[in-house]
Amino acid sequence: MKVIGLTGGIGSGKSTVAHFLAELGAVIIDADKVGHEAFKPGTELWQEVTAAFGEQILTTSGEIDRQKLGEMVFADPRRLSQLNEIMHPRMSEMVKAQLEDYRRQRVAVAVLEATLLIEAGGEWTKLVDEIWVTVASEATVLKRVMERSGLSEAESLARIRSQMPPTEKVRHADVVINTEYSLDEMKIKVKELWHVRQIDRGNG
Repeated sequence: MKVIGLTGGIGSGKSTVAHFLAELGAVIIDADKVGHEAFKPGTELWQEVTAAFGEQILTTSGEIDRQKLGEMVFADPRRLSQLNEIMHPRMSEMVKAQLEDYRRQRVAVAVLEATLLIEAGGEWTKLVDEIWVTVASEATVLKRVMERSGLSEAESLARIRSQMPPTEKVRHADVVINTEYSLDEMKIKVKELWHVRQIDRGNG
């Protein structure tokens, strides 16, 4: 089974590329959805995060309020690092289990879509065969983030700039996809990459 690690900063077009890869036959593991699953009340990760950041991050129903937690950690690099140190090992185990399940099903191509694939280090990158990085200009990313999240320009920029710079991500990339183009152009580019890199010849 071929495993693609798809990464890029917030608003860089990862989900769009993942959608096109799914249309070509890949199965997608979305790290955000894995995080939602891991955050369910009562799980070990939920307990650790609540203990570290306090019950003020919980909703009245006991769920972790991801927006409140985000506001807390994106304003303080130390708290963000603390959260990542708690989350990454547990989430990587969940992803590894999903990949093993797909291998048993003889899936040809799996895509791990994860914003922090590179930042999380070897425990994540060793799960993938190659790394694809999506990039766009900061102006484009800012526009996308503000439209999608409803955050102010200052809040959006804080989130964008709290992440690894795109130039650093690109240093780790096997493939770089510029998402400044139209959806039709991006779709063609992803299809070309799929065939040029012979991804559709996964060995199961």
